[in-house]
Amino acid sequence: MSTIYPNHTKKQLADGKIAIGIGLHQSRLIDIAAISKTCGFDWLFIDMEHSGLNIDTASQIANAALPLGISPIVRVPGKEHHHASRMLDCGAQGVVVPHVDTIEEAKKVVAHCKYPPIGHRSLYGQQPQFHYKGVPITEAMEMANNETQVIIMLESPEAIAQADEFASVDGVDVLLIGTNDFCAESGIPGQYGSPVVEAAYAKVIAACKKHGKIPGMGGVVDHTLMEKYIGMGMRFILSGNDIGFMMAGARARADFLHGLKY
Repeated sequence: MSTIYPNHTKKQLADGKIAIGIGLHQSRLIDIAAISKTCGFDWLFIDMEHSGLNIDTASQIANAALPLGISPIVRVPGKEHHHASRMLDCGAQGVVVPHVDTIEEAKKVVAHCKYPPIGHRSLYGQQPQFHYKGVPITEAMEMANNETQVIIMLESPEAIAQADEFASVDGVDVLLIGTNDFCAESGIPGQYGSPVVEAAYAKVIAACKKHGKIPGMGGVVDHTLMEKYIGMGMRFILSGNDIGFMMAGARARADFLHGLKY
């Protein structure tokens, strides 16, 4: 057994594949990790920004995901260091920080998530990522830095305009476009197929390619648009969330049954 649980999503992306995630808003039981893995997802988007999930429940889901090979990635509710560091200490293999608008904020995110010499994350003892084993500190720091994904969300025109600078920040792994907020901030709410969105995607994809980072998208669920943007180069894909998938399946079954003749 490896000393640290490998980050399946990071390897998937390094191999040139897409990595698809499922947003967790309604789920509260650890079963969702196995359910999501069985359904074919690569990572869990444990959303603490737009849901009632608390740190205890998020930590339990993250711990359940680790041995299954589905990466627990947490969107934290804010930019303060303790949001990221606590989830990383409690089992997360990646952190998504929302509404990153300046290069200084991006550098602080890295500092909060990575151990020295890359960042300034505070050291903690036995962690679930290491099977709670005692690991020599220098080895633990290096392995954790290698397996931890730092994901910053670009959700405004101002942030997109700085895509090249964001992609050049050491320690940032993924530039994730929050398409819903970007559209709202751009005065085109809900227009995910707009040329403005396409141009933003192209800019981020080009910046990531230049600096060896991964471009990601969230908020787009239309199949035609997903195919288009993945064809352009998007790789880290938030494919939808648990409540949306549940309601789509439930609605389809209800429509079928109400449509029967009896």
